[in-house]
Amino acid sequence: MHTEKPFPIRIVRLFLIALIASCCMQEPAFALDDNASRRAPVMLANVYHAGIDLQAYWVSEKYDGIRAYWDGKTLRTRGGETIVPPAWFVAGWPETALDGELWAGRGGFSDAVSTARRQVPDDIAWRKMRFMVFDLPAHKGTFDQRLPILKTTIAAIGLPWVQSVKQNRMSDHRSLQKMLRTVTKEGGEGLMLHRGASYYRAERNDDLLKLKLHDDAEARVIGHIAGKGKYAGQLGALLVEMPGGQRFKIGSGFSDAQRAYPPSVGCSVTYRFRGVHESGIPRFASFLRVREDQ
Repeated sequence: MHTEKPFPIRIVRLFLIALIASCCMQEPAFALDDNASRRAPVMLANVYHAGIDLQAYWVSEKYDGIRAYWDGKTLRTRGGETIVPPAWFVAGWPETALDGELWAGRGGFSDAVSTARRQVPDDIAWRKMRFMVFDLPAHKGTFDQRLPILKTTIAAIGLPWVQSVKQNRMSDHRSLQKMLRTVTKEGGEGLMLHRGASYYRAERNDDLLKLKLHDDAEARVIGHIAGKGKYAGQLGALLVEMPGGQRFKIGSGFSDAQRAYPPSVGCSVTYRFRGVHESGIPRFASFLRVREDQ
């Protein structure tokens, strides 16, 4: 008599993981409209490196939130998706563009994302949010010239949840590293350096630099690799693609829940790493989180 073998549980689990990931991709993180494909024209940062003239830069804390661009009428993510805050949150905001970070405090990245992605705003959650403004994109002057105008603009708004980011001058690189260690120890993400003589340009360049204790970057998920051994039936690694087209695997940094229900194909993830190979592929890449604001 022929006995039909039971279908392997591991295959069932992998099928469920793929099905859940596919379903997750169908629901956008933020409100989409006719302009959703238009990315916000924001200035992007390179990574801090040796050899820069530190005295030419202003230094501020890097706020771990959602990059947000106010175009004078609507609040959008860096990717161009509409954010729907309560009416009171944006009441009295100017018609001029503001570039900043929606921030829910140190260690509050997940709270900021969950609050900003709601299509029906939660008043209680938004009371914990701050819009930390660090630039005036439409102003034609240098950053040195934009700073006092920015402070005046934010002061005129007069709302405690809209704040201009404090900018500092550093005398030397030792002082910069000391500030970095202090901010990180207190739960901050890192520092930003902004060249005082720079004009606002919606591109990535050395006029804006980011400095952290650990390197990190973003990549797009293009596939799931099944796990083996203790991870059998779960995610083993993510196959990701860098903006330049290089592909590599991220196999560490995941919680048990993330291995069971991994980030969906097509989404952007942030990973930490320690240097790069000659090929440009990151060394010791480790998953950090899903970047739902991109």
